[in-house]
Amino acid sequence: MLKPELNDRIARTNAGTPMGEVFRRYWIPALLSEELPEPDCPPVRVRLLGEDLVAFRDRDGQVGLLDAYCPHRGAHLFWGRNEECGLRCVYHGWKFDVTGQCVDMPNEPQESNFKDKVKTIAYPCWEAGGVVWTYMGPPDERPPHPDYEWLRAPKTHCFVSKTFEDCNYLQAVEGGIDTSHSSFAHNNNLRDKKALRSRATAPKLEVHKRAHGFTYVGIRDIGEDGLYVRAYQFVMPAQQMRGYMTNWSTGEPEEHPSVNGHIWVPVDDEHCVVYNWMYSADPNHPLPREYCIEHETLFGRGPSNSLPGYRLIRNKSNDYLIDREVQRTMTFTGISGINTQDFALQETMLPIVDRSRERLGSTDAAIIVARQLLLEATQDVAAGRAPRGVDPATHRDVRGCDRILPRGVAWQDGLANELATRF
Repeated sequence: MLKPELNDRIARTNAGTPMGEVFRRYWIPALLSEELPEPDCPPVRVRLLGEDLVAFRDRDGQVGLLDAYCPHRGAHLFWGRNEECGLRCVYHGWKFDVTGQCVDMPNEPQESNFKDKVKTIAYPCWEAGGVVWTYMGPPDERPPHPDYEWLRAPKTHCFVSKTFEDCNYLQAVEGGIDTSHSSFAHNNNLRDKKALRSRATAPKLEVHKRAHGFTYVGIRDIGEDGLYVRAYQFVMPAQQMRGYMTNWSTGEPEEHPSVNGHIWVPVDDEHCVVYNWMYSADPNHPLPREYCIEHETLFGRGPSNSLPGYRLIRNKSNDYLIDREVQRTMTFTGISGINTQDFALQETMLPIVDRSRERLGSTDAAIIVARQLLLEATQDVAAGRAPRGVDPATHRDVRGCDRILPRGVAWQDGLANELATRF
């Protein structure tokens, strides 16, 4: 269990909160590059950490991320004209560049220098891996850009998507790093007793704190075939890495072995956006786009599963289209899509879970350690120290993987090759 005051400390991320200040010490995703497809394209609404913002790509291709409200009279800059390396407010014509500097003020006398004195809030942006990243913290504490392996993979080997989730970021993170629930919530064939996760529903967890966050493994005893071991990475403040190298049902190698993961980014205290990324585990093996779309569809977040705004068709308003007959005869949940199954459970909890009422078991070890590290990060930031994982050197060489190992082989040895980065 977690005391209410500590629960609030790590769950709430709006401006001025301890965890909000932690997120503001990292580069975090703001939107996908595809949302700003070309110079001078329409601006996009963005909401991050409780702040309303507007993103635009200027004529030179640079991305700006500005306070959504014009500093003149508070008009929303989403209505602005994106023109000649600036976003122009349509109320009185004030124009701002990607740094937030006002560069034109046509409703003031020509000889006036007032525009030189006006600057709106603007956050620096950087693009990599199909994502526009931003840093929202103190300028003098801005860290180097992140260096995750998936950001170094070539475009032919990598895929990224995003999904809006109607819940607090922390319950989404905790769902993602919970390895035992896959034997239940994601059991999509109750008749298949040979599937790896059906054969061993109570994995043994090991969690090891690292400079980037922690490494954790779920070890499942699958009898005479050995041990199914899945190694994950939790990268501060809210990223999970895992491997899809072994087919869950057959135990055979995947056709397109990959490393996958999520980054959960708070929109505000009660909503988040999930960035879903995957890349080939082998530099010599590109990741076909059709395979990526098939994977996304299996998870329930493919193009055919989604509404505008990156929201799922199956959602809280229609009970995720649960089929009770399918639940009775075929699957554990009766809900189609692995991602959708997670959302159904996470979005229908309390807006912010009351963790003081929980009773945690041995398979919740990763969740317990994640909470410890988040609380530690709030203490570090309050004391003026950089939180864990900010330095790219701490996360540059980590990845996730899974494999069936013979008995007697330590996972550190048996997975050493798969855990080694290739890009």
